[in-house]
Amino acid sequence: MTDGRPEAPLQTLSRGISALEVLAAADEPLSIGELASRLGLHRSITYRIVRTLEGHGLVARDAAGDLTLGAGLATLARNVSRDLQTAVLPELTAIANEFGMTAFVTLLDAQEVVTLVSVEPRAAVATVAQRPGTRHALDRGAPGRATRRLVAREPGELPYETSHDEVTRGLSSVAVPLDVPGQPPAAIAVVYLTGGVAEVDVIGTRLAEAAEVIRRDF
Repeated sequence: MTDGRPEAPLQTLSRGISALEVLAAADEPLSIGELASRLGLHRSITYRIVRTLEGHGLVARDAAGDLTLGAGLATLARNVSRDLQTAVLPELTAIANEFGMTAFVTLLDAQEVVTLVSVEPRAAVATVAQRPGTRHALDRGAPGRATRRLVAREPGELPYETSHDEVTRGLSSVAVPLDVPGQPPAAIAVVYLTGGVAEVDVIGTRLAEAAEVIRRDF
């Protein structure tokens, strides 16, 4: 029974979810010690959390024994906005190969944006991985601001947003709002190494065209 007060969250479950979020946001695999430090937990507690997540395929270890997200997450995410994933993949693939950049779509989640799906180019000298599940604040980065523009119904001076070294040092992004009926506010974007040759206006225009195609055909 309850007395009308909100129930406290399950601490172990909450910690496990936080561990997955930390691993998703990390630029590289983390050791148990690094994960424990970022979670603010004792190493032994973190180890037990990791073992449980490993048992469900949600966390894996690389050759050095460091932690990464496991393949089991792909199964869980398969049906998240499945129709939207299907709709955006052709445009993401085309954009990724046209510009030699990783193309991706993010969705609004509370006060953050989370990567739903990404496509890397078939052939490029250097590409940037944008893993599904990666998230960042709504007020940082091109996808965040593009999504915030959509939520606030603000047109903006340009049809696209840009960011440089905001979310991850050394990376830049271009994004436009993606307004699809029946789906959370979203953005379609590319990410590339800061300083690389990038015709931002051309990319922004192409993203806006892709967003219109996706919205029209959804």
